[in-house]
Amino acid sequence: MAGKDTPNTAVHSGVRMADCQQTTMASHLKYISLGILVFQTTSLVLTMRYSRTLKEDGPRYLASTAVVAAEVLKIIACICLVYKDNSCSIRALNRVLHDEIIYKPLETLKLAIPSGIYTLQNNLLYVALSNLDAATYQVTYQLKILTTALFSVSMLQKRLTKYQWTSLLILMAGVTLVQWPTDEPSTPSKDLSAGSGFVGLMAVLIACFSSGFAGVYFEKILKETKQSVWIRNIQLGFFGGIFGLIGVFVYDGDSVSKGGFFQGYSNITWTVVVLQALGGLVIAAVIKYADNILKGFATSLSIILSTLISYFWLQDFVPTSVFFVGAMFVISATFLYGYDPKPAVNPIKA
Repeated sequence: MAGKDTPNTAVHSGVRMADCQQTTMASHLKYISLGILVFQTTSLVLTMRYSRTLKEDGPRYLASTAVVAAEVLKIIACICLVYKDNSCSIRALNRVLHDEIIYKPLETLKLAIPSGIYTLQNNLLYVALSNLDAATYQVTYQLKILTTALFSVSMLQKRLTKYQWTSLLILMAGVTLVQWPTDEPSTPSKDLSAGSGFVGLMAVLIACFSSGFAGVYFEKILKETKQSVWIRNIQLGFFGGIFGLIGVFVYDGDSVSKGGFFQGYSNITWTVVVLQALGGLVIAAVIKYADNILKGFATSLSIILSTLISYFWLQDFVPTSVFFVGAMFVISATFLYGYDPKPAVNPIKA
């Protein structure tokens, strides 16, 4: 009868509504994860830099041990998330861990490569922030956006439009302008920045390439398998802890034997450790719901936010007209990357 839906029509309508709801939820998750990443990255850069330049009585904490502590916290957090996903059942948790990790050794071993690279990268960032001022570090580290794009094209066969390539160039120019060093007198933060500029620069450059490769490699693994992102992070954390402990033994073994594993730790140190552990989970969510290049843009926006906080709170930065021009470049690049031109409609077919 007219005015009534047939059963098939009702079914199709329900399917379309469910698809629409899933699309909306995925979009919300994408932007929520990006927002959390901006907050996490901003907080991590500020606290890590502060912790490496703060003058305290006694020895400074060892960066290699902080990397290991962050991996352990990440594993604990992921196990809790898997426990929650399995109706808070210990038996179900044990079954999942055995089935997905222990009984699949080849799948687990795939994570050894990106885990080793991530561990190297995390240690290099401590080296960089111990030897470079914040402006030089942040500008140079944005090369990871370009390396990520290049690895995405070569490893994932991802096609970037001309608008996206243009946005990458605009982004690089904008971030460079935002963090462009001025001829102002040295600030308190620069007075605290002692170390080798060349060592810091090499650390950032290696970290940029390692970040791009490891991020795309991890994205490729996530999209090729059906394993939970939390299971993958447990595997990453396991290998990361092993590689991290090797680094502690090789580089800081004598210091640990004399002063202990947690020597020099304070509240700010634990804040850095927690933020670094959270970063791995947030990045995994961003890779799952967005992609690595969008992650790079979120990080770039966090640089602007951290610069503003440095001006209003730490008072070690004076914004200039160049800063505002660079900020507009970054914002414009963000919108340009997401621009999806609609194909022209053929009037005859329409």
